[in-house]
Amino acid sequence: MAGHSKFKNIMHRKGAQDKKRSAMFSKLSREITVAAKMGLADPDMNPRLRAAINAAKAQSMPKDNIQRAIDKASKGEGDNYEEIRYEGFGPAGVSLIIEALTDNRNRTATNVRTAVSKNGGNLGTAGSVSHGFDRLGLISYPVSAGDAEKVFEAALEAGAEDVTSSEDGHEIWTAQGDLHEVAKALEAVLGESEGAKLAWRPQTMVTVGADDAATLFKLLDALDDDDDVQTVWGNYEIPDDVMEKLG
Repeated sequence: MAGHSKFKNIMHRKGAQDKKRSAMFSKLSREITVAAKMGLADPDMNPRLRAAINAAKAQSMPKDNIQRAIDKASKGEGDNYEEIRYEGFGPAGVSLIIEALTDNRNRTATNVRTAVSKNGGNLGTAGSVSHGFDRLGLISYPVSAGDAEKVFEAALEAGAEDVTSSEDGHEIWTAQGDLHEVAKALEAVLGESEGAKLAWRPQTMVTVGADDAATLFKLLDALDDDDDVQTVWGNYEIPDDVMEKLG
């Protein structure tokens, strides 16, 4: 198991939660509805729904909003969303995987392509960057769940493959097929996680300088502003001194 990693999902970037709470609730609601439609509306019997609800709770989403999203699916209401993945490149040759839930494939494709091309990047074909990532399960816990040693031992016992701990929290990585089993085992020891989902983990990182980092953040913000985009994964690493320079 490895130590600290600076790899971070865009949804965890500092300040994103506070700045865009309403948009985040919308994305979380969409995931809950899709998860409930794809399986049972009972989170105990539907691992994806349980993970979506835990992620919503971790962002302090009101219980009424969560229940409303589940009810929508139970009644067969709301739009039918399709899961789509886009792959491409950002500034400095950074590889990006963009995951979306959409009820209009053409609209989303146009919006994603525009956001990427206007901010120093370009979309590639399916498979153009995903070969440089591993498809794994990712379980996130806050710092308050325990120190690195406690979380490491709990993860090892639960059957996880890797753990990265930092001042931002703990990321526990699992084999793709073991995600929900490991998440359940960890819950008994560490409590509810902030999120448990399939993720893309880069095999190699690209260090990004100040100018490219500023453009990259504009690109990530543009994608994050799109209601259809759920998650963006990248292989970028930004040194602390560059982050300080960008403020």
